[in-house]
Amino acid sequence: MRSLFQRRGDQSVPTYLLEIFVISAAALLLEIAYTRIISFKLYYYYTYLVIGLALLGLGSGAVVVAVSRRLDGLGTRSLLARCAIGSAAGVVVGYIAVAVTPLDTIEMWTGSRTTQLVAMGELLVIALGLYISFLPIGMCVSALFARRPDDINRLYFSDLVGAAMACLVVVPLIATVGPVSIIALAGIMLLAIGLHLAEIEWRSNLGRALAIGAAGLAVMLAVVVIRPGAAPDIRTEESKGVRPGSNLSASEWSALFRVDAQELPDLTILYHDGTWGSAIWPWDGDPASLTKFDDDVRSVPFAALGTPPERMLIIGAAGGHEIEAAIHFGAKQIDAVELNPATANLLRGKYADYTSNLTEYPGVNYVVGDGRSYLAKSNSDYDLIWFVAPDSYAASNAASSGAFVLSESYLYTREMIEESLGHVTNDGMVVMQFGEVDYEARPNRTARLAATARSAYESSDFGDVTKNLAIVTTAEPAIFDFAPYNFSTTIMKASPFTDGEVDRIEAQLSIVPGGTARYLPGRTEEVDSPVNNILTLPSAEADDYIAAYPYDVRAISDDRPFFWHFTPFSDVVRHLADPVSNFDIEVGIGERVLVVLLGLSILLAAVFLLLPFVLVRDTWRQLPYKANTAPIFAILGLAFIAFEITLIQRFSLVLGYPTYSLTVTLMAILLSTGVGSLVSARWHHTPRRMLGALAIAIVGLGLFYGFIAPSLEDALLSWPLLAKAAVVALICAPLGFCLGMFMPLTISLVARDSAHSREYVAWGWAINGFFSVIGSTLTTMVSMTVGFRAVLFGAVVLYLVVIALLARLSTRVVSAGA
Repeated sequence: MRSLFQRRGDQSVPTYLLEIFVISAAALLLEIAYTRIISFKLYYYYTYLVIGLALLGLGSGAVVVAVSRRLDGLGTRSLLARCAIGSAAGVVVGYIAVAVTPLDTIEMWTGSRTTQLVAMGELLVIALGLYISFLPIGMCVSALFARRPDDINRLYFSDLVGAAMACLVVVPLIATVGPVSIIALAGIMLLAIGLHLAEIEWRSNLGRALAIGAAGLAVMLAVVVIRPGAAPDIRTEESKGVRPGSNLSASEWSALFRVDAQELPDLTILYHDGTWGSAIWPWDGDPASLTKFDDDVRSVPFAALGTPPERMLIIGAAGGHEIEAAIHFGAKQIDAVELNPATANLLRGKYADYTSNLTEYPGVNYVVGDGRSYLAKSNSDYDLIWFVAPDSYAASNAASSGAFVLSESYLYTREMIEESLGHVTNDGMVVMQFGEVDYEARPNRTARLAATARSAYESSDFGDVTKNLAIVTTAEPAIFDFAPYNFSTTIMKASPFTDGEVDRIEAQLSIVPGGTARYLPGRTEEVDSPVNNILTLPSAEADDYIAAYPYDVRAISDDRPFFWHFTPFSDVVRHLADPVSNFDIEVGIGERVLVVLLGLSILLAAVFLLLPFVLVRDTWRQLPYKANTAPIFAILGLAFIAFEITLIQRFSLVLGYPTYSLTVTLMAILLSTGVGSLVSARWHHTPRRMLGALAIAIVGLGLFYGFIAPSLEDALLSWPLLAKAAVVALICAPLGFCLGMFMPLTISLVARDSAHSREYVAWGWAINGFFSVIGSTLTTMVSMTVGFRAVLFGAVVLYLVVIALLARLSTRVVSAGA
């Protein structure tokens, strides 16, 4: 392997473009792989810890380079070699720390003071394991930026393109080799760059020792790439069903979550990221043997219909239990949509005989895809559209009930309800079912769905919600380690319920254990019930009632699709120190984690990014324009991450898979940002011309993403996945191109102070990293509170502030130079 060179005078000078490309690609592979590892080991919301610590490690690498006099004395090649080899070693040490450290995060909220401190200590060990994986990478990148400010455009371009290319391959890699192998692969990439740059004296004892150590590390990583089972097992959360040593019959990673199968005498449990997600039930292929559904909660929608549906759609087909129910009740054509390909692979493969080839049963069309996209491109009208807890939310598992708080739930939004009602026959029904931990005391999920349904009916021509909607609950018994809970069923129509339909619902509830009518048009009047008040009060009074309700049950839309977010962050902050009971684990846990992670991010970022500059305070005092540049670097870090995370969250609606949105959106933004960085060099000596054009472009793009893009997203839902991904990339590219110009321009301006250019670049990189770390968590919190559009417009305003500050800074720098 040869480094790329450029001519400077009579010498060939290495550009290090290839090296920074590979290093950045490895960093991105590590970051996304660890989001899957942490989601499996802990819970979904702790993936924000990975993002924050990756940014922290990359940013503090710049600080180490700036304050270390020993590193300052090393040549660039030697420094990069040491840091790259150190990164490979850090990958090994970091993975071991993350994988084997025991942790019960529930104890941080429900345990005694001692167990809380122990749990926090274990979380800190995991955090440090993640941090040391990214710190040396940050040292490599920042050293090149600080030492070669004249090449900042090309280096920044190569850096971003490397990360973008990693985005392109990471999803298929997760599905084929899994995240553990990806982490080992990233280690090999870093080790290869380190050895390529290292100038080892092979004949010396030290050289031979280094060679032997590097060879051993390479072999170790290569073995894990090929056989990930050779790596230490991931020790999962104490409350999870999948633990080291669990007797599993199958395991498979996917871009969504890991699926593990555990065979029991009566069924096979499917764990989703270690928690109960669904199950595969044995079946002999004879519809007559499915009488267990006669008094099951799944019988209620079919009883309401009265006659077997000619065509029905199941969203969230999972292991096929609802398909069996549909077969039992005589459905003629069953379209069953399952989001996770890993689940489908098990049902079609290993467990095909176990279920008598259920997916191939006459009339069953079992497909892998996103339910909303499938419905949008369907030309069919259905007698029954059945949502069966489609986001894999195991309501009976109290320990995992906070895990979806921070995830988008586009299947429950106002727009999705309208789409569903537009795809049913004249007397067709839309049914949504999920668990309620305690319907009598806190029917939060049903209340939110009622508010959203009311909003959908009021904004469309599907009639009166009080006449077209019914709600019933049933009692589900305790199973395994899970407590008893209520199962809520909401039935919606595009026309009023008839007396016959209501009679059949009441009759069926009489034979279903714990069957209770909560709201039936013209029949049920529960006094002062939250759900009934939301449905029946006049609009203004209903709004006041929702505002006064102890939890946030406002209607959700595609702009704010966080269905499971019930506790306002203001309440979380006020009651952060209050204990939480195990039974109340749903309420505020995800939000508490986010608030704690925000505080932890601020603390760690201050310690690792800002405090070290005390060591070089004399030099730091000599840096000019600090009052101008500090807010620029800070706002760039906050605003860029706000744009990035908001678009990733928003486009998960179009692409269906959150990980697809992460990779496609991030790839497009990074690649186009790199191009913008490369092109911006021509305006570095006349920045004011560029800044005016950027102001117009940023405002225009903000308006486009806020008002026009949502309409395009609706149209794109019915497109094939590859076509949707291409359009999303094209939509993101102009923004990335514009954003890519800001950082190189700022660095080129501050680097003109040649006496302290290294320290200035490192300081700016640290400030930028500090606010990127904070922004990664803060953006999600603000999105959950006020919606994506408000965050986008806020980012536009922040960039306009940056443009004004840069115009002022460029004037001062040019004047000083003159």
